[in-house]
Amino acid sequence: MEQSKNKAESPKKGLLQTAELYEYILETSVCPREPAPLKELRHVTASHPGSGMATSPDAGQLIAMFLKLVNAKKAIEIGVYTGYSLLLTALAIPDDGEIVAIDVNRKAFDIGLPIIQKAGVEHKINFIESAGLPALDKLLEDQKNEGTFDFAYIDADKANYLNYHERILKLVRVGGVIAYDNTLWNGSVAMPEECVPEFYKPGRKLTMELNKSLAADPRIQISHVPVGDGSTFCMRLR
Repeated sequence: MEQSKNKAESPKKGLLQTAELYEYILETSVCPREPAPLKELRHVTASHPGSGMATSPDAGQLIAMFLKLVNAKKAIEIGVYTGYSLLLTALAIPDDGEIVAIDVNRKAFDIGLPIIQKAGVEHKINFIESAGLPALDKLLEDQKNEGTFDFAYIDADKANYLNYHERILKLVRVGGVIAYDNTLWNGSVAMPEECVPEFYKPGRKLTMELNKSLAADPRIQISHVPVGDGSTFCMRLR
């Protein structure tokens, strides 16, 4: 039954060569270890019209590992949607941990909120309904917030990724990790310009600018990983 659900909810193979290979990863490595609340939220999100915006479960599994590796207790997330990545973060950090969750609209978040509440982790979440930049600037008004976050996850408007980066670097501690989603933009970053569908062209340009900037930034160590739609993990060095 679980296998049929995974197939129905994973029509895209991500960046892998075949859908069958992606299903193999889900069935063998991801779904057997996916906590029940995350599984439930993934199933609920699959019926939502914007389900393609959700963090993929394989990317989520990697994020959860990074959270454990850096012993994250305080995290920040820009772009929440129904809350899959938010819930996995809340499950990974200690009971007295905190996540500042920022989204311009809480409508989709309210879909996942009952599952988050049932999982007993709502107390860790500080949801801020706001555009990303004003919310980050507000946090930075208090110098006590600088260098206090262990982990950041960015999955929001691509036009502001570089603006988010400069602010997030001030908020995340040295040794902390920043993760950017959609950094391969459905593979279009490697396509000849004339072959890119019009829908992908604006985001492709912004994503390529981000990738070039992150690769040249001496303040971070990076790893570009082809999970989901591409994720770039950055560790702050200074």
